Amino acid sequence: MTQPSLRERRRTAATREIVDAAERHIAEHGPAALSLRAVARSLGMTVQALYHYFPSRDALVTVLVTKAYDDLADAVQAAVDSPADGPPLPRLVIAAEGYRNWATSHPERFQLLYGTPLRGYAAPADGPTTQAMRRMSAIFEHEMFGGFTQEQLAAAETSALSPALRTYLEQLPHYGLGHLPPAATALLLSSWGHLHGLVVLEVFGHSSFLGEHQGEMFRGAIQNLLDDVNRRIPAPASHA
Repeated sequence: MTQPSLRERRRTAATREIVDAAERHIAEHGPAALSLRAVARSLGMTVQALYHYFPSRDALVTVLVTKAYDDLADAVQAAVDSPADGPPLPRLVIAAEGYRNWATSHPERFQLLYGTPLRGYAAPADGPTTQAMRRMSAIFEHEMFGGFTQEQLAAAETSALSPALRTYLEQLPHYGLGHLPPAATALLLSSWGHLHGLVVLEVFGHSSFLGEHQGEMFRGAIQNLLDDVNRRIPAPASHA
């Protein structure tokens, strides 16, 4: 295997240093304040020198968003894979708590992903940010539905889906289990909206009135959500 050249190693190190500086800047000033000039100034570089590594703000933002999604997915997967500490919990609840813990520990980076879109920024179509987001989707999809058959998922109880919506959901790509029937996709999307909404409320300070009880409320809400999903999926058919 060919070893990277000295020039390549230096470029890799410089790129990592720029990304780290940008993350610090976001943590201190929020995503909206990000600029190449501010990052360059924090590193004692000129903007022109920084352009050798990132030709535009959007190029840097794409790397930052991709890394944030990957770090978030790593935290969720690590939570699911860690030995149980205390009473056993369903893996989906553990995954959700891993998601919440990362978000509340890195609120500015979470806002970069899910807050007000940065003015003028558009992620590359089907680019690295999309690939990183799909990895997150795959984890939750697997933990929610991994124990069910396709027949069970197809028979899941949901509100009536119009033919147009059913066709649209049928065509959506999935990344954790391959294909999901429309009913299961509808359950996944509504569950994701509930889970994510609770985290957004906390990160943006809208549930602070709960104080130290926010974690307990979150766990109970996700357990209730999972119980509801499981009630909507029928038991496997008997072939006796």
